[in-house]
Amino acid sequence: MAANSRAKLLSLLAQKSFRLGQFKLSSGGTSDYYIDCRLTTLDAAGALLTGETVLQEIQSEGWKADAIGGLTMGADPIVVATSVISAQHGKPINGFLVRKAEKTHGTGQRIEGFREKPARVVVVDDVCTTGASTIQAIEAAREYGFEIVGVLCLVEREEAGGRANVEKAAAPAPFVALFTANDVRAEHVKNGPPPMFAVSAKCDFCDRPAVTNTPGNRCEAHRS
Repeated sequence: MAANSRAKLLSLLAQKSFRLGQFKLSSGGTSDYYIDCRLTTLDAAGALLTGETVLQEIQSEGWKADAIGGLTMGADPIVVATSVISAQHGKPINGFLVRKAEKTHGTGQRIEGFREKPARVVVVDDVCTTGASTIQAIEAAREYGFEIVGVLCLVEREEAGGRANVEKAAAPAPFVALFTANDVRAEHVKNGPPPMFAVSAKCDFCDRPAVTNTPGNRCEAHRS
């Protein structure tokens, strides 16, 4: 079941979250593809698969976590899905969210949700490029007093030194990625519709090469 959930999650990420084109990243760089994991993790079926797959990975790593959390908002649906599935399995892992900055009102806290100490926690993120958002969550969780036993992301882009940055911040806790961007890209290409010969050399909406002529001349970024 777990292996099946992982394969289905990869397929859904490739179908819903992966796009080819020219994109500006939050890191400031540019890329010929973009992965928006929230289109999968906030999908009803995708949330179920995310929770099942992340929980299985936590169990496989032997992390024995009391809670799971990460920086809002990429981590939010992963945290909730995993927490719910863990409760269904009778071994609840509570959830916490890390604000990007402390509240300026009320209790002024940065950690929302689970706040018991001492606690063993897993920090999660959706996509790791430079690792900046993951590192923010790691630092906030440690500052609060949590013991980090593992760090996990759904998709690792394998660029911008992201893995090295996160591993350094997480140490001695291990960092694992469920998939690489190349995994998702390969699945996207494998399951995508067969390309049609375009009538024109250029997309109707931009100057990029057209890859289909249905319903009009479209590049990969504008085909859907």
